[in-house]
Amino acid sequence: MKKEYDFSTATRGAVVPVPEGKIRVMILLDQEVLDWFRAQVHEMGGGDYQALINSALRNHMTTCHVLEALKSERQSLRRSEPPGSCEDDATTKELDTEAI
Repeated sequence: MKKEYDFSTATRGAVVPVPEGKIRVMILLDQEVLDWFRAQVHEMGGGDYQALINSALRNHMTTCHVLEALKSERQSLRRSEPPGSCEDDATTKELDTEAI
């Protein structure tokens, strides 16, 4: 080890550049969650657990988007139903709440 190091040409910040389309963030995760994602990657033969977390978040976004679209469509259909339609039926209301 040297007694002194010359940092005059050093660059501040992250050493590894961030790939295009990605943003470096700090996120706090439960240890159990992180362990689970790392175990999944290990079981698949290796890889990047961060990419797996990103994929899980994207899947969640897509699922939420689809559910919101279905919910909106259902509300639209209900508004267009004439009075006395099957929406007034207690069984239908029960089924609708179970579907969500």
